[in-house]
Amino acid sequence: MQRSLRYLTPAVVALLAACEVPAPPGGHLPVVTVQVVPDSVILDPAQNQVFVASGRTAAGDTVAIDVTWAASAGAITPGGLYTADTSESDVVVTATLAGSQVSGRSRVHKRRITELVLVPPAVTLAAGGTQQFVARGVRNTGDTVAVAVTYSATGGTITSGGLYTAGQTAGSYRVIARQTNGTFADTAAVTVTVTPIPVASITVSPSSATLHPGDTVQLTATPHDSAGNVLAGRTITWSSDSGAVATVNSSGVVTGVAAGAATIRATSEGKTGTATITVTAPSGGTIPRAGHVFIVTEENTDYASVIGSSSMPYLNSLAQQYGLATQYYANTHPSIGNYFELAAGQIITNDDSYSTIVTVDNVVRRLLAAGKTWKSYAEDLPSVGYTGPSVGDYARKHNIFALLSDVVNDTAQRRNLVPFTQFPTDLANGTLPHYSNIVPNLCNDAHDCSLSMADTWLRNNIAPLLASATFQQDGLLIITFDEAGGDNTHGGGRVAWVVVSPKAKRGYQSATLYQHPSTLRLTLEALGITTFPGAGGTAAAMGEFFTP
Repeated sequence: MQRSLRYLTPAVVALLAACEVPAPPGGHLPVVTVQVVPDSVILDPAQNQVFVASGRTAAGDTVAIDVTWAASAGAITPGGLYTADTSESDVVVTATLAGSQVSGRSRVHKRRITELVLVPPAVTLAAGGTQQFVARGVRNTGDTVAVAVTYSATGGTITSGGLYTAGQTAGSYRVIARQTNGTFADTAAVTVTVTPIPVASITVSPSSATLHPGDTVQLTATPHDSAGNVLAGRTITWSSDSGAVATVNSSGVVTGVAAGAATIRATSEGKTGTATITVTAPSGGTIPRAGHVFIVTEENTDYASVIGSSSMPYLNSLAQQYGLATQYYANTHPSIGNYFELAAGQIITNDDSYSTIVTVDNVVRRLLAAGKTWKSYAEDLPSVGYTGPSVGDYARKHNIFALLSDVVNDTAQRRNLVPFTQFPTDLANGTLPHYSNIVPNLCNDAHDCSLSMADTWLRNNIAPLLASATFQQDGLLIITFDEAGGDNTHGGGRVAWVVVSPKAKRGYQSATLYQHPSTLRLTLEALGITTFPGAGGTAAAMGEFFTP
């Protein structure tokens, strides 16, 4: 090859040297840069864009070239047709001159949502009014697009399409729109205004009641509009026309003072409803007032297996010394319905696994209305305020206070559900409530263990109570069984029922037929409460057990 070069002209040698640098067809100067058009573009996901590449020589001339196309994401054809991917990330498209490393680039920017805007941003509506809300996505290019969102509201209701309906309660609320498949959200402020309907009349229930001095009754005032509809949220003012006969507090609790008649008035917005209260002097056979009431419920044993049994000497000693109901019958089988009878005056359920919260009138509601305190002392209760299912030797079906709405839905009242270990502490400190429900565990109530063990538990835990100054002053204790073991008479069979009180007749036995609602009535009546839940209102009174 060297030898043959001697015969070439200088021009031919220069031409051969130029062939070592890529050059466009037609003999132009070599390409030094590649230009891609457009050099920058904004695309939606999956949108197409045609790119064109041209060469630029050192002299600045633009020439046609052959290139190889590539993209950092998405797809591009050999002819430069690019299809964007579905991500939000930016992409680099590269055109490389064929046969060299000279290349040019274009940047693809994706349109993406950077903000969610809910309109209108604020609105004021009357109760029941409606407003259509619309959510739009704002993109990095400044334009807005439709976007899928999920609507919610802190008050009132809103449809999946954004139509909001105001509730009936005045106040400030928020409408929230959240991107369905994203992270953006926005809120709008809603102010709801309510124009009160004027009170036209007030009814007071009960419209009349008869009390002894010191007894109480809860009155309820209900405002109505001119059409007779009940009006909620109105302020009621209570008053008595004769405070020497009966007084009434701000909650409508009436207390008898002395024999006579009084009119109790409930007033709201200038309208008044009334109730007539008659106070009579106490007579023989009435329930004496107690300051502390206790009820202990044992399990699943016939009367004949308890009374006179050598297995329960302590309970029999109390029955012989104080009062014994010889014709006392449970209401149903199995256990739970009887516990509801003792607390609410109705069976509610015969499913021992029942877990639904009960909203009917009940002993706790009556106690609270009368300003009385209470606790349920349950042995082996896991913790203060526990309302969960049975665990270990603790059975919720025997402690149905944990299923009453007045307890479960009120943080303060839930704290009155306490382990039995609290009972001796409260006794020693003089802090026992007015009403104590005492729940031995499944062994100590004779459900799973012997009558002898249940009797020993009573002697160890109840005897200190009876000896205390608190009980000797104004105590009332009832010990009974929830149901019979093998007897269905009157629904739940004949069971033992014993009453102990410094005001009880000594060595007294009754042949009157009683059931659990009478015990419910007695526990409340002894505390001066004269309205009773469920069947307690019509149950036989148990005044015969007490001295006049």
